[in-house]
Amino acid sequence: MFSLLLAIIYMAFISLGLPDSLLGSAWPVMRLEFGAEVSFAGVISMTIAGGTILSSLLSDRLTKKLGAGLVTAISVGMTAAALFGFSVSTSLWMLCLWAVPYGLGAGAVDAALNNYVALHYTSRHMSWLHCFWGVGASISPYIMSVGLSLTGEWQTGYRTVSVMQVFLTAALFFSLPLWKKNETEQEQKDRPLLGLRGALRIPGVPYILIAFFAYCAAESTAGLWASSYLVEYRGIDAQTAASFASLFYLGITLGRFLNGFIADKLGDRRLIRIGAAVMGLGVVLIALPVSWNALALGGLVVFGLGCAPVYPSVIHSTPNNFGKENSQAIIGIQMASAYTGTTFMPPLFGLIANHISIGLYPCFLAVFAILLWVKTERVNRLHAN
Repeated sequence: MFSLLLAIIYMAFISLGLPDSLLGSAWPVMRLEFGAEVSFAGVISMTIAGGTILSSLLSDRLTKKLGAGLVTAISVGMTAAALFGFSVSTSLWMLCLWAVPYGLGAGAVDAALNNYVALHYTSRHMSWLHCFWGVGASISPYIMSVGLSLTGEWQTGYRTVSVMQVFLTAALFFSLPLWKKNETEQEQKDRPLLGLRGALRIPGVPYILIAFFAYCAAESTAGLWASSYLVEYRGIDAQTAASFASLFYLGITLGRFLNGFIADKLGDRRLIRIGAAVMGLGVVLIALPVSWNALALGGLVVFGLGCAPVYPSVIHSTPNNFGKENSQAIIGIQMASAYTGTTFMPPLFGLIANHISIGLYPCFLAVFAILLWVKTERVNRLHAN
């Protein structure tokens, strides 16, 4: 039973990644159909992000009332409905409308699942589960590509992923007895609500929120602006730049897979330190003022490998650092902090690139890598024992 539930959770993490890449891969075709500007995708993604942040902050209350299993099932169902809603939308306002349940479902399931895994499974499973998120995020552009080639319609890709989410929703509802058999799950229901203010009063929580914000800001900025930096500042051809930008994400996914084999031995704190240090090395390689561009290209892959252990290790260490009774509330706030960094920092660097220089790309990444290191070390000192 334990193994069956774990298999379902692995499928759920794939489902978390599936919708994340759909909009970007479909938008070049979608915007022509709707007569929208390229930039309008940002309005849709910001609406999704707003719902995600809100539901992450509410996840403690929802999980206490319903339990992690039911929250996960309902949230995946909401995402399935929203994806189908995208596929039948005939105007931009309809896309924005469906983006609301899209975001609400994504945030709630992310926080509930991450906390459940942090409480009940080892660090290696947390790493491998986040690797499976990368698998989902990598598969969805392929699904969209196949849908476009077979039917010429972007709606096919959305409907296909929606159907996949419906099957997963059914599996999650059937698996609810497995979640409820866990005694710790019942203990989580009986705990008092912590709330945002209560969480921020716990020593170290503000530090870990800043660290998580910094990590997600660095990861999302690195991925979004890698190709532009390589082409416009380094003079690398667009095809090579795009290939190495994709290798950045491959580095994260592969790194999390490999990390799973050593995670239990090294522990979360060491993995976070190693990850932040490798991210720093990657930044140095990207920034070196030499004409040999192989260093900058390699640095991008190294930066991705450094990113690999940080996210799952920060999440998995939360119950140990701040108490199992507090972990759901704190992980929910961490998710909100993460989505805030992911949503707002890449556009901020876009403004810097437009008005100052895109050459500041490695400096921007370095600021967040250093901030990640400093704040996680503060947490480590508080919880040294």
